[in-house]
Amino acid sequence: MVKLIISLRYFIELAYDGTAYHGWQVQPEVISVQEAVEKALSLLLKKAINLVAAGRTDAGVHALQMFAHFDFDQIIGKSLISRLNSYLSKDIVIYDIFQVNNGAHARFDATSRSYLYKINSFKNPFSLNQAYQFFKPLDLEAMNTACRILFEYTDFECFSKVNTDVKTFNCEIMQANWDVQGHEIHFNVTADRFLRNMVRAIVGTMINIGLGKLKPEDLHHIISSKNRSEAGYSVPAHGLYLTKIAYPYNLN
Repeated sequence: MVKLIISLRYFIELAYDGTAYHGWQVQPEVISVQEAVEKALSLLLKKAINLVAAGRTDAGVHALQMFAHFDFDQIIGKSLISRLNSYLSKDIVIYDIFQVNNGAHARFDATSRSYLYKINSFKNPFSLNQAYQFFKPLDLEAMNTACRILFEYTDFECFSKVNTDVKTFNCEIMQANWDVQGHEIHFNVTADRFLRNMVRAIVGTMINIGLGKLKPEDLHHIISSKNRSEAGYSVPAHGLYLTKIAYPYNLN
């Protein structure tokens, strides 16, 4: 008699400090978050595990919330969470592992992603790898005026990394704003999807607006140009955080 093995799908919720990693995705000859977590899962479950994440983060980028899914042929108990956290390095934490329906997909079912970019406006030696140290005064009113212009567009090729293999540069930005938190300046942005390098390029462009090098209305020309060279510089990766991934259903 042939034994029928039914594959079960699980979602894993995790967070990580991206300082020591060359991004989320497995790459040859460099350490990635995906590789570290897959290695731990495969060891503890005694079976090769492949993760499919809700998205990718670049080298040095952090995640306060990341979801990924994997398939396994047995019921997984909550004790695996503590075992994983004991095995993984201190810069990765597993918050939850739970079974979902077999059609659930961590990437394709996500309806939005949210990012935070942190700028330190005053020297802080304790956040060198967690925020961009930038001490010149910025006009946040002008930068927030520019944020509202983002809502008028969907094609953001001008903010995309060049030579990318995406089929479309269209993204729906649902929220974008700057605020001050003590000595930190925060940029919060939510969209249905993001292009590679998009948030860091937006922030670099906004900084030029905040410095008075550009006017908020110049953003119309920059976006319409679809030319990466028209936009601002890419700010350092270590100030960027993936903060939330939303789904149209209750994951639990």
